[in-house]
Amino acid sequence: MNVIAVAGEALVDVVPAPVEGYFELAPGGSPANVAVGLARLEVPTRMVARLGTDLLGRRLRAHLGDNGVDLSRAVEAAEPSSLAIVEVGPGGDADYDFRIDGTADWQWTPEELAGALDGVLAVHSGSLALTRQPGAAVLREALAKAAATATISYDPNPRPRLMGDPAAVVAGVYELLAIADVVKVSAEDLAWLLPGTPPGEVLDDWLTRGPALVAVTLGGEGVLAGTSAGVRTTMPGRAAEVVDTVGAGDSFSAALLAGLHRRALLGPARRAALRGISPVQLDEVLEECVTAASLTCSRRGAQPPTAAELAQTLSR
Repeated sequence: MNVIAVAGEALVDVVPAPVEGYFELAPGGSPANVAVGLARLEVPTRMVARLGTDLLGRRLRAHLGDNGVDLSRAVEAAEPSSLAIVEVGPGGDADYDFRIDGTADWQWTPEELAGALDGVLAVHSGSLALTRQPGAAVLREALAKAAATATISYDPNPRPRLMGDPAAVVAGVYELLAIADVVKVSAEDLAWLLPGTPPGEVLDDWLTRGPALVAVTLGGEGVLAGTSAGVRTTMPGRAAEVVDTVGAGDSFSAALLAGLHRRALLGPARRAALRGISPVQLDEVLEECVTAASLTCSRRGAQPPTAAELAQTLSR
């Protein structure tokens, strides 16, 4: 099967509106943003999420469906939808405050996830869904099982206001690195997870823990990446007039998986090929990733580019 599954939260962002002093509702959640990004890049995508039947949940379902995301394994949840209140700073950087106690995203049961990740080429997950109990334990177990039959992609995407002690979070990150093939993490995330440790040192260490490919995004400075076969590379950022950074990292993750997908580097049979990706191929993929992220930064909210928009921008 040629499908990439994305498992995790789909929540509603409360974001500043164009009119000063007002807010508006926008679909969000890191995993959901990745799913939309993949679908817009013309990759068959399945969203494995718990979507509320409330007004906000119906809006989330419509947003995902309208973007071509397969929702056949999305659960109709009785709990209310989660909210993230977004503040955008002068430079476009986003800060988040959450309303998520008892909401739909974190209530996974083993029965709901049974078979949801079967028959897919790759699975992407990360962020709150892998840390919020009781669902996190169920989702982690499902990912570990899926590693036998699919490429595993992981973005820690920590939320400091919700996750408590970084040392405890790092222990959970290391558990997931042991089953992950592709990892994306931001330098901002690492500054919280492993304060004082240079990104290059983290890259080298994480590549010994299981992944074939690790990419550390550096904001406007681009990305540092490497493979377990010993390739190390950097790619500068692409200039953009930044409106905000909401969803930029998720667009990077979507482009990373889409780029590997187009080059037939996903799936358990291609693990050796992924580990042996050439420096030229890796640089090509990373250029696509930083371009996708820059396009998202040039727009309000999490609006990843389409395949046509990405190709047009790359050709300039």
